[in-house]
Amino acid sequence: MLVRLAYGDGYLNVSIPDGIDVQVIEPTFVPSSPNPMESVRASICNPIGGRPLRSRVRPSDTVAIVFSDITRPTPNRLIIPVILTELHAAGVPDRNITLFNATGTHRLNTEDELVTLLGREIVASYHIVQNDARAQNEHQVVGVTRSGNEVRIQQDFLACSFKILTGFIEPHFFAGFSGGGKAVLPGMAHIDTVMRNHNARNIDSPHAKWATLDDNPIRAEIDEAVAMVRPDFLVNVALNRDKQITRSFAGDVADAYAAGTKYVRECAMQKVHAPFDIVLTSNSGYPLDQNLYQSVKGISAAARVTRPGGTIIVAAECREGVPDHGSFGRLLSEAGSAEELLAHVRASETMIDDQWQAQILAMIVNSTDVFFYSDGLSTSQISLAMLHPCASIEAQVRISLEKYGPAAKVCVLPEGPQTVPYL
Repeated sequence: MLVRLAYGDGYLNVSIPDGIDVQVIEPTFVPSSPNPMESVRASICNPIGGRPLRSRVRPSDTVAIVFSDITRPTPNRLIIPVILTELHAAGVPDRNITLFNATGTHRLNTEDELVTLLGREIVASYHIVQNDARAQNEHQVVGVTRSGNEVRIQQDFLACSFKILTGFIEPHFFAGFSGGGKAVLPGMAHIDTVMRNHNARNIDSPHAKWATLDDNPIRAEIDEAVAMVRPDFLVNVALNRDKQITRSFAGDVADAYAAGTKYVRECAMQKVHAPFDIVLTSNSGYPLDQNLYQSVKGISAAARVTRPGGTIIVAAECREGVPDHGSFGRLLSEAGSAEELLAHVRASETMIDDQWQAQILAMIVNSTDVFFYSDGLSTSQISLAMLHPCASIEAQVRISLEKYGPAAKVCVLPEGPQTVPYL
């Protein structure tokens, strides 16, 4: 049997021996909208909950448009020009419009990456502010959540009189779904606010998981932060496996996001009847598999349906390495074991950025063997991350089949975290 795993800008073909019980699980494929820009425009002109964008904004408004960074496949080049056209129709001059790159805790994007995200003309024509989460004196306190988290948000963004959030919706491994208010927290937040939101207790919550919004402490606090910032309009899209727009959701933040997550849940959630011995997964290809940090999502998706003591085999290009920035790699390499790492993050009163990702990975490798195939990581980098280097996916499949026997059950997630399997 031949399967394809999304990898980098393309796919890896993997042959699985005949006669093996294999289940391929992928999202319900929805073809691209015939005219993606028109689909976005129609959603903005016929929004969910309230008036069209051009009748809400005033010519005197200072407008913020928040867009996703280079780690996300959000089609900013399609979405942002449509929003700008609607703002111009409302009489808003270019000098009143600022584009905000919602980097969260990620590094700032380079000039070339901004051009890739937005197009050269937009980069040359508009003021762009990137959220530097670690900067001093660039964030303001907007309130304190019920759990005591002081919410600090980028001050130039707060100063704008009309705020538009954009993004794309997919299942998220601890916030339920991406998109929506994640453009505010973590997107435009200070590192301290993000770390408190992503603390070990919240990550350990049984409700902080894929496609779960109710009783999710991380999502609840995101919603609180959004209520403090009070953004005026949302434009979120759903994408298929080819990263093409299938639907666009626009309007009031809560209502439009609820409609979007309902749609994505129906496409992405796939039921299985029993856990598997071996699960092959990807991290949905570039840009989602650009580093090991991001690729924890694909591992987490696979772990949902891998039996205790089972094996996960993941393919992720990781052209950006671990990466070098942030503390993720250091946390993993300094831990003597998964148990030691988990004990450290759960007991420590001082949080370290990226510890949430290390915590999730440690919880998985504590009960599952994870083999990692990557052209962008050395075997030592993979081993230091508590993973097993994999030189050949097909060879590792054969080895694992010998371990579990001819009756082994195998699952393949070709699109990784774009599919959420559940028992």
